Amino acid sequence: MPLSDGRLQDFNLTVDKFLDHAAKWHPAAEVVTRGLDGQIGRMGYAQVRERALRTSGVLAAEGIGQGDRVATLAWNTQGHVEAWYAIMGMGAVCHTLNPRLPASQLAVMLAQSGARVLIASADLAGLAAQIIKLSAEPMTVLAIDDVADAFGEFGLTAKPLERLIADAVKEVPWGEFDERAPCGLCFTSGTTGAPKGVTYTHRGNYLHTLRQLQGDVTGLTGRDSVLTVVPMFHANAWGLPFAAPAVGAKLVLPGRANNGASLAELIVSEGVTMAAGVPTVWLGLMDHLDATGIELPTLRRIMVGGAPMPLALMKRIEDRGIEVQTTWGMTELSPLGTAMPPGSPDRDAAIAGRPALGLDLKLTDSHGHELSQQRGAEGHLWVRGPQVVERYLGAEVPATKDGWFATGDLAVIDSAGRLAITGRAKDLIKSGGEWINPAEIEAIVGAVPGVTMVAVIGREDERWGERPIMLVEVAPGSSLSDGELIEPLRGKIAKWWMPETVVRLEAMPLATTGKVDKLRLRRDYSRETLAE
Repeated sequence: MPLSDGRLQDFNLTVDKFLDHAAKWHPAAEVVTRGLDGQIGRMGYAQVRERALRTSGVLAAEGIGQGDRVATLAWNTQGHVEAWYAIMGMGAVCHTLNPRLPASQLAVMLAQSGARVLIASADLAGLAAQIIKLSAEPMTVLAIDDVADAFGEFGLTAKPLERLIADAVKEVPWGEFDERAPCGLCFTSGTTGAPKGVTYTHRGNYLHTLRQLQGDVTGLTGRDSVLTVVPMFHANAWGLPFAAPAVGAKLVLPGRANNGASLAELIVSEGVTMAAGVPTVWLGLMDHLDATGIELPTLRRIMVGGAPMPLALMKRIEDRGIEVQTTWGMTELSPLGTAMPPGSPDRDAAIAGRPALGLDLKLTDSHGHELSQQRGAEGHLWVRGPQVVERYLGAEVPATKDGWFATGDLAVIDSAGRLAITGRAKDLIKSGGEWINPAEIEAIVGAVPGVTMVAVIGREDERWGERPIMLVEVAPGSSLSDGELIEPLRGKIAKWWMPETVVRLEAMPLATTGKVDKLRLRRDYSRETLAE
C-alpha cells in the first residue's frame, strides 16, 4: 500500500497570535502605562487579551467587519495596544493617526482610508472634533480612558469604550482570514514630500517580528522590560507591540509624556532593560540625568533610528555604560531594515548594521542600474522582502521595479556587509553642475561639542545654481563661533563644499517623527533672502 505524502499543518501567520501566545504562556507579564493623570497602570497579558477580545465585540456591534478600516488617535498606552489587537485580530485594518499633524492633513488621510470608526484618547478630543468636522463621511467615536464627556466640550458625541468593553457580549473570533489580509495602515511622515499610505499585512508583520526577535537584531526575551518611546502611530512603533508579547517581555508605555524626567522615572521603577526611540528623546533624558545625578542601573541598551545619531550624544549615552544600537528603517519596510547586533564592539554612530534574514539590499546608479561593485561604493539603496511595500494606498502603479523598492537613500555597504546611510537623494545640493552631500557635512559638524543639531540645505545662487548653507542649534550657554563650526570641515570635504553661511537657530524645526524638517528649512531659508 503506497504511503501518502506527509505534510505540515496549515498555520496562518496572523498578528493576533502574538497576544494569544503571551496570554497563555506569559499571562502575568505586564503592560505598564503612564496615564493621562501621571499615574502608573499595569495589567497582565492575559487580561489585556480578554479586554482586546471584548473590544472586538464592541467594534462588531458598530458594524465593523473584515477589511474595514478603524482609525486610532492615541498615544502609547495599554488602551491603544488593546485597540490594535482588537482591530487586527478580527480582520479589520488599524489606521493609526499621528496627533502631531494638523487636522486638515489627518482628514485627508481618513478620506483615503475610508475609516468609519475613530478610537481616540480623551486629551485629543479637540483634535478629533476638528478632524470629523473636516470629514465628509459620518464617523463613530469611541473614547479611550472612559472620559467621553471630554469630547462633549467640543460638540462631539463619543461612546465610552471602557463601559462598552465591560458590557460587551458579542464574541468575535480572531485570525479566521488569510494571512495576506491587510491589518494596518500607516502614512509616511512626509518630510520629503506628500505623505503616502502604506498598508501592512498580517504575514508581513508576522515575518517582520520574527526578524526583529533574532539575536543579532533586538534579541528580546521574557526577561526584558522594553520602554517603547517610538510612537505607536509611527511605523508600527518599530514593531515592538508585536515583539514584546511574542516573547513575554514587559511592555512599558510612556503615554504622552516623553520628557527626560518622566522617562527616567519609568526606567528606574520598571527595571527597563531596553528602550527605543529617536535620538532627540535621548538627548532630553541625558540632560535630565546630568542635572539630577540619577542613575539607570538596569538599562543596558537604547535602540535608535528614524534620524541620524549624533556622535556626541552617542558618547554621552555610552559613557554611562548604556549601549547604543543604531538601526535604519522606513515606514515602507514595516519598518526595520538593518541593525547593529547587540554587543558589537565596533559600534559607530554612522553605521546602521546589517539586514537580518528576510530583507535584501542592493545599490544602483542614479538610473537604477545595479553597481558592479556592491561593497565600498556609494549608490542608491534599493530593498526587497516580504514586509516591503509593493504599492502605496490608492496608487495605480507599483512602487517597485522588478520587485525592488527604491528607498531614496544614498548608502555604502562596507566589506563586512554593514550599511551606512550617506544621505538622501532629494537632499543633494547641485552646485555648478556638481553634487554636494549635506549628510557628510552634518556628520562632521554634529560631532563638535556644543552642537545639538545641524542641517545643511541648498540656497539659490545666481552663479552656481545652489550653494550650501548650514543651520545650527547649539547647547544653552555654548559660545561656538562660526569659525569653530567651519574649521572641523577643512581637509575633510572639498573646498567648494564649504558652507558660505552659518545660520543659528534657537530650536531646529522637527517633523512629527523627530527628524529635522528639511521641507520647512528649505521653505524658510533656500531663497537668496534668508528668513529672519
